[in-house]
Amino acid sequence: MAPRLSGFTRASSLGPIASFMDRQGGSIARVLSDVDLPFALLEQPEIVVPLREQFRFLERAAKETGDPYFGARLGQAVASPHLSAYGAWVCRADTLREAMKRAHAGLAAMLQTSTNLYVSRDGDCVRWSIEFVEPETEGRHHNELLGIGYMMDVVRVYAGPKWRPHVVRTALAKGERRAELESILGANVAHGDPMPSFTFDAVLLDRTRAVPSRTEQGPNGSGEPELPNRRDEVATIAAVIDLAVYEDYPRIEWVAGKLGMTRRSLQRRLALRGTSFVELTEATLLRRAKTLLREGQTAITDIALELGYRDPAHFTRAFRRWTGVAPSAYRAGCMAEM
Repeated sequence: MAPRLSGFTRASSLGPIASFMDRQGGSIARVLSDVDLPFALLEQPEIVVPLREQFRFLERAAKETGDPYFGARLGQAVASPHLSAYGAWVCRADTLREAMKRAHAGLAAMLQTSTNLYVSRDGDCVRWSIEFVEPETEGRHHNELLGIGYMMDVVRVYAGPKWRPHVVRTALAKGERRAELESILGANVAHGDPMPSFTFDAVLLDRTRAVPSRTEQGPNGSGEPELPNRRDEVATIAAVIDLAVYEDYPRIEWVAGKLGMTRRSLQRRLALRGTSFVELTEATLLRRAKTLLREGQTAITDIALELGYRDPAHFTRAFRRWTGVAPSAYRAGCMAEM
């Protein structure tokens, strides 16, 4: 059976990573270079990234800063209401109960796939858990503790900034030391659980925000493109091609590597679905080119360079082949329609 393709996450799920790395004395530029991801992730949080690449990024960031609990520490520096459209939507719910329902309902569509949230109740206590359905292990515990940090912050929106959970359960080995992690999380820690989670008083479920919620868009109207379903191989591969454009002209070896497969395997998967890497790449470049041309602010030469072309002439020939008109004519037509 062919290996399952990676899930996806938005760059925004890394939270305030740039400023946090700077405070920790690490170089985010060096980390991005080492894991071969584009710097655009820092400026455009809506970009989607393979989840396995976020795991690798966090592992490399931990080594850069010398912090074995980098993910946990980053998780305590986040503010869930600022976690893209998803976090804002979740934290505008009237009660914590409703916020948790929103978190479960919108996660896969708005922020991160291959990730599940679970809630259970035992008497007066609630247990909130997170599961990553992703086989990668490198950097996994950093992402798990980062996720726990976001979930804890959602509770604080309703319970107040001084709130702490009863206990945080992690998937780290039972023999792992707990003192430093307990200091970071401000709570008792228990290792060896198959699914990271934390518990809190059930009475908090009906706690309301200080500021009343207002009507806003839900998971299907967030203003951001939906994440690809990992069962849709063409959409998944196309998403990584889109990420590649932020680095340079998409290379099949780069895209295949980010998906954990060989060039030949990638080509074979696409051929079985009646398409090719070239077709998907050109569709991505055309979509991005049209967007930039419609915005009307970027020079055509700069658009060509941004899309990975070495000179505007090559871009112009490609755009004319795709659409039948030159980029300048397409832009003029868009301006005339406004």
